[in-house]
Amino acid sequence: MAVIAIKGLTRTYAIGGDVEVRALRGVDLEVQEGEMVAIMGPSGSGKSTMMNILGCLDKPTSGSYLLNNEEVCHLTNDQRAEIRNKYIGFVFQGFNLLARTSAIENVEVPLLYTGKHIKAEERARRSKEALERVGLGNRLDHVPTQLSGGEQQRVAIARALVTHPALILADEPTGNLDSKRSDEVMELFQELNREGMTIVMVTHEPDVAAKCRRVVLFKDGQIIGDGTPDEVLGGLAYGVIR
Repeated sequence: MAVIAIKGLTRTYAIGGDVEVRALRGVDLEVQEGEMVAIMGPSGSGKSTMMNILGCLDKPTSGSYLLNNEEVCHLTNDQRAEIRNKYIGFVFQGFNLLARTSAIENVEVPLLYTGKHIKAEERARRSKEALERVGLGNRLDHVPTQLSGGEQQRVAIARALVTHPALILADEPTGNLDSKRSDEVMELFQELNREGMTIVMVTHEPDVAAKCRRVVLFKDGQIIGDGTPDEVLGGLAYGVIR
């Protein structure tokens, strides 16, 4: 089953007057359930625009986007927010944790916005399970300043998992981490993927992309490479993909 099915997607921005920027130019992309995909590309290639549309944070100018078999292109802002809460878990480069709030309370936050009334005891139980899943069962009451960068990102991953999403979108998830912590976070993503979680991440780091199962390369608003890490990253290294 395709968790993401995109056809003919375009996104054009007007920058005052008659100036337009074509950030996406007719993109076709499918991501199947259980894939782990890295999206790469230089600055201005369209990868961030694609991630915003995948996350229902922005609307395309034209084209079709089915998320878990639901068309989301023409939804209102409120409807897209419902879709985000229903299907997507987000992990950001900057962690985006509440500074004076414990790990378990940070993980509970998405459960407050599901549109369902989830009792406090159930929220706490699910949040504890998510933190245990990422190896932080002994850090439930720690606030972010008491955690390392790698641990803070694990809290963010637990927060993404707590709603049992169909898809995790990760935007430069290792960008603020040293190489050791980056490896630990990527090992966690790989483990989650082996268990069946669908993961799409934006990264500029080839060593991070190499740990995914598939790499999609953007340039000038179009996909110019799509394949295994060896195929795409090897093509970049040897100048086959320009």
